Amino acid sequence: MAADNLPAQPADGNGADRAPSATRLPMLSVLGSRRARQLLIAAIVVGYAWFAGGSAPFTNRALISVLIPGAVLGAIAYGRPPQRVPAPESIDVTGFSYWIVAVALLFEWEASSFRDGSPRWHPSLTELINPILTPHSIKSAAFVVWLLAGWGLVKR
Repeated sequence: MAADNLPAQPADGNGADRAPSATRLPMLSVLGSRRARQLLIAAIVVGYAWFAGGSAPFTNRALISVLIPGAVLGAIAYGRPPQRVPAPESIDVTGFSYWIVAVALLFEWEASSFRDGSPRWHPSLTELINPILTPHSIKSAAFVVWLLAGWGLVKR
């Protein structure tokens, strides 16, 4: 009766359809090592961001925490330059003007708050964002986003 539940033997009788082939097993180990490598890299990035997020602003530790990944990403970008993207045939002037206006407004905001000494009624963008980035976990998450954005630029 137990033999009724087994799949039928192939014509050659070696049971190759039931056992995983030898060529499939190395592929599983390659996928496993790739996944392990990705998890290790993610753990290193998160750990580094946690370390960097614990530094006080405008200290040597904060400066070095930013310079190290910047230098690594810069070396990667220099050693493996991206392919040039061909220039577009035309530029969407409307969309481009929206971005130019937004960037000009942000620069004007920062310049005028710097000129006025950043009074309470006209704070700079930095003073508005500092309370949000004060918690260590938020600062570390922002650092991870910054690292991923840098990697995205290098990977292009």
